[in-house]
Amino acid sequence: MRHKVKTHSFGRRQGPRKALMRGLVSSLVEHGRIKTTVAKAKELRRHVERAITIGKAGDLSAIRVLLKKIPNKKTVRSLVNDIAPRFKERPGGYTRIIKAGNRTGDQAPMAYIEFVDYQPPAATTEETVKGDKELVKKKRQAARKAQKAKKHRRKMQEASRKKNRNK
Repeated sequence: MRHKVKTHSFGRRQGPRKALMRGLVSSLVEHGRIKTTVAKAKELRRHVERAITIGKAGDLSAIRVLLKKIPNKKTVRSLVNDIAPRFKERPGGYTRIIKAGNRTGDQAPMAYIEFVDYQPPAATTEETVKGDKELVKKKRQAARKAQKAKKHRRKMQEASRKKNRNK
């Protein structure tokens, strides 16, 4: 029996598994929201929430502990100086996991993991940025042209296949 197993292995040995978690922690701290598999998101939540709790202290000892766990100075600096102060009054639960359906290739369940105070960047369209309708028109024409070329290529491939079958 496997009692007290506290971590997922993800089919990796200890070194690559640690590297995976370090990379995911760095990405989440840098971007505020990332998309990954549900299992990785649940495991990542553990690591990120502990790091934020340690970072709340903000002293040299906390920084050294975080650098030992996540050897990326930029990430640790961001954790201690930016993220931890945002959650100073919050006793825990700094992240949320939002399920996002299955991945197209292998049907793995995917999820977004983000900080609870995450604000997505404002959606900007080409029209609202500059009001340049000419640019929008050119992009549409380019898209139509690419679609037409793709259709032509498929017709040629189909004709070639028919010809090769009849040989």
